[in-house]
Amino acid sequence: MEQSTSEFKTKRGAARILAACRNTWDGLAWAWRSEAAFRQEIVVIAIASVAALLLPVSGFQKLALIGVLVLVLVVEIINSAIEAVVDRISLERHPLSKVAKDMGSAAVALTLLLAAATWAVVLYSRFL
Repeated sequence: MEQSTSEFKTKRGAARILAACRNTWDGLAWAWRSEAAFRQEIVVIAIASVAALLLPVSGFQKLALIGVLVLVLVVEIINSAIEAVVDRISLERHPLSKVAKDMGSAAVALTLLLAAATWAVVLYSRFL
């Protein structure tokens, strides 16, 4: 049985890196164009990142504050990818499609809670 191989698996060196960069840019551009939640999170993260850099906290705390926000974006992109794959398979309602989408949404919600908790702990430890 012959197994098909992705055209991207055959690339090596600089061609592979360039293809990966193009794919990354395409993914970010698609998320920006197609996902309102992604756009909203980008705005919040841009503002919060500036605030984090201006806060009188350690470099590690600044990294934690910004890093947890970037993690929200990462999980949002993964959630969007799951939704795209589910929709690619079928637009019909199916219990497993709902489970996949709900779990992706739950992952985003948990990451947002982690971000809020991280900010709360850093701010609480600094200002109280």
